[in-house]
Amino acid sequence: MKRFAVFALLVALPGGWLAPARAQSPGVAEYARTSREMDKKNAKEQNRKLKKAARKQQKAMKKYAKAQRKAAKKSYRSGR
Repeated sequence: MKRFAVFALLVALPGGWLAPARAQSPGVAEYARTSREMDKKNAKEQNRKLKKAARKQQKAMKKYAKAQRKAAKKSYRSGR
């Protein structure tokens, strides 16, 4: 019985040392680095969305111009 108690203590004791006593909070530098990374990521995402919107607008403008040309051509032909 004593052997079992000693063995149990030997097994349980090192387990407590493996766990950290208290987690450290990240410092100011870590927060600043994370903030810079997020800013960069957000800027990249916003730039991508702006480019996509610009392409969509250009496509719409081309479509409108084509429709105007077609309407002008049609009115010119029907006028004769």
